[in-house]
Amino acid sequence: MTQGTDSGPGRRTVLGAAALSTAAIGVGGGAAPAAAGERPGDGRGAPGGGYRELPHPTVIAHRGASGYRPEHTIGAYQLALDMGAHVVEQDLVPTRDGHLVCRHENDITGTTDVADHPEFASRRTTKKIDGTSITGWFTEDFTLAELKTLRAKERIPGVRRDNTLYDGRWTIPSFDEVLRWAEREGRRRGRPVWLHVETKHPTYFRGIGLGLEEPLARLLRRYGRDRRDAPVFLQSFEPSSVRRLSRLVSAPGVVLLDAAGTRPWDFVATGDPRTVDDLVAPRGLAWIASFARGIGPTLNLIIPKDAAGRLGEPTTLVRDAHRKGLIVHPYTLRNENAFLPADFRRDDDATVPGIDPNGYGDVFGAFRRYFETGIDGIFTDHPDTGLLAAADFRD
Repeated sequence: MTQGTDSGPGRRTVLGAAALSTAAIGVGGGAAPAAAGERPGDGRGAPGGGYRELPHPTVIAHRGASGYRPEHTIGAYQLALDMGAHVVEQDLVPTRDGHLVCRHENDITGTTDVADHPEFASRRTTKKIDGTSITGWFTEDFTLAELKTLRAKERIPGVRRDNTLYDGRWTIPSFDEVLRWAEREGRRRGRPVWLHVETKHPTYFRGIGLGLEEPLARLLRRYGRDRRDAPVFLQSFEPSSVRRLSRLVSAPGVVLLDAAGTRPWDFVATGDPRTVDDLVAPRGLAWIASFARGIGPTLNLIIPKDAAGRLGEPTTLVRDAHRKGLIVHPYTLRNENAFLPADFRRDDDATVPGIDPNGYGDVFGAFRRYFETGIDGIFTDHPDTGLLAAADFRD
């Protein structure tokens, strides 16, 4: 999903409180030894019947604990799980040799050290992705082995300075590697590790012979995550990708929804005139419910902001989606003032004029406003904060 630090006491307090409270609110899970001879797919499925059994509201670690570690690294995923996140998100793009790797975009210029590798200098190029020209280095021009020579780094170092401490520590994970990690962690904790998996730019990749859905379905079948009650969500901003996956596997699909008035790229490519406004109307939601189990709208579709950036009144989207049997997992709430609605930004340093955009605001207040709309879960870069907010709300 598309988006946008303070290193002071506020951050440490949130981290420490979440670590202490994880066991208390029942999200940490107990450790269980791996049984000898277990293979991929053992321990598949969620106890009691799939995603409806997840805690409510569900806290989804957006690209892992990306508020504290470089996004889409095993380090970010592990920290999210250790904090107690109910679900951990991955975004998938392909390599030249057909492997799926976890990056928010196929352009890896800002999330790896590829620019420091002279052997790859000639691969810097300009491409048009979903109608936008981008210059950089792209996963589809590298084999998996070549990508594994690169190291991940923080995408927004100006905002999350502390995260740069971990630059170079991890490689780009393949999705197969993540599935193996999830299997190990699931056995150790005695419960399935839930994943929220997004296909990125599926129309573009299918057009260059690197379709995402078929290799993803093969991996899901290999690890026993293809069933209706499997501990995984399959999401995309392109409804046709979710629909294609629904014909390949039974795992629950989620259609992501961008800003009002925009059109999914697969609609643009095929001449479908519908916009997000059409999809959030009852007729559009009924169409989505014919092949998916949920929607992932941007938060502005849940509660619009006024001209000053303050939250207004909620729309009827949550109620309308629930009437069609769809769960609602909006994105993305972050701790930093820069990403919060204006009425939840806070000045935590009286010695500095104005509000520090990288400082933490009243994110607990913002979580409560969104939870009050009846959403089933929420994506956040800071899962510890989300878990504390969810516990407060349930109390």
